[in-house]
Amino acid sequence: MKRFVIIALAYLAASCSGAASSDYPQWRWVDKDVPADEFVEPNPDIVEKGWINVTDSYAAMPDGLSVYRSPEQMQSVSAIAYIAVADLSRIQWDVRSIDDPKLQGTRDELRTPSRFYGESPAPVIVNGGFFYAEGGKRYSASVAVSGGRTYGVNINYASRDWVTMYYPTRGVFYEKDGTLAAGWTYYVNESHHYLYDTPAANSWDTAPLARPDETFPSAASPFTAQTAIGGGPVLIKGGEIRNTYPEELFDGPGGILCDARHPRTAIGVTADRRLILFVCEGRNMTDGVAGFTTGEVAAILKHLGCTEALNLDGGGSSCMIINNQETIKPSDGGQRAVASVVVLKSR
Repeated sequence: MKRFVIIALAYLAASCSGAASSDYPQWRWVDKDVPADEFVEPNPDIVEKGWINVTDSYAAMPDGLSVYRSPEQMQSVSAIAYIAVADLSRIQWDVRSIDDPKLQGTRDELRTPSRFYGESPAPVIVNGGFFYAEGGKRYSASVAVSGGRTYGVNINYASRDWVTMYYPTRGVFYEKDGTLAAGWTYYVNESHHYLYDTPAANSWDTAPLARPDETFPSAASPFTAQTAIGGGPVLIKGGEIRNTYPEELFDGPGGILCDARHPRTAIGVTADRRLILFVCEGRNMTDGVAGFTTGEVAAILKHLGCTEALNLDGGGSSCMIINNQETIKPSDGGQRAVASVVVLKSR
C-alpha cells in the first residue's frame, strides 16, 4: 500500500518535482479606470460586501465572467484574496487533470497553471485537488471528472503509523444533471464509487470506522458526474457551514493545518447559479498577510452567498491566473506544478 503523503506535499514550502517554475507571469496590481456610464456591475451584491471589480485589469474577458479583489481586511485580519464569479448560463466550468482514475499512478507530468493555460487557454484557471508523487509516478488523490470521464478519485485510506488504517470519506464538488453540489465520496473500484450526503464520522482519537459501502455512513448513490473536482474538507452544504475536516481526517499528522492561516483555494456555488472560485494569499508573501483557516474561508464564501462549497489544495499550490496573469503571489515563490486545475470558459 502506498503511503499517503499528498497532504504534506501540498503544504510544504518545498514543491513537488518540477513544482517551481521560472516561466510564470508577473502579477498585476494596477486597476484600469472605466467610465461609469460605460459599465454595469454584474454582481452588485458582491461589490456591496466590499469586493472590488478588477476584471478590466486583465485582458478581455467573456460576458458572464468577472474578477474581484477582496477588501483589505476580512475575518478581522489583513487579506489579499481574489474571486472569479461565473454566470453559469453563459460560462462553463471544467476540470483538467493527470490521468489516474484508479489510484494506480501515472507517468503524466504535473503542470503549473500557466502550463495548463499554454496547452489549452481559458480565461480563468485555478489549482485543483490534492496529489502526490512516489516511485517516479504521479498520483491524483482527489476526484477529477471532465465530460463525464473520471481522471482521478479521492484517496480512500489514511494512517498515522501505517499499521492502523482509516477509511475516510472525502469532499467533492460536482455537477450532475445541471445541479451543482458538494458531498463526500468513497472509491472502492470502478463499479463501487459511492457518493454520500454526510461524511463518515472518523476521528484520530477513536478506532477506525468500517470501510464505507452502499449503506454506510448513509445510503449511498453511485458517484457519477459531468464535471467534478475533489479535495476537502467540505466547507458548506445545504447553505450551512460544515468544515468537516475532523471527519475527513485532515487534522492531525500530515494534515492541512485547517485551524491555522495559510494560502487557500476553494470552489462554491450560489443559490442563483453563480460559480465562485476563491484564492487567498498567505504565509506573508505580502507583509502581514497570513492567509485564512478553512473555517474562515467557509465564512467568507457563505457571506458571498455560497450554498455549497469545497476547500481545494492550498499552501504552495494556491494559484489563480486570469488570462495567464497571476493574482496572488504563490507562496513557493513561483507556481507549483499540480495534478489538476479548474477552468472557466465561454459556453
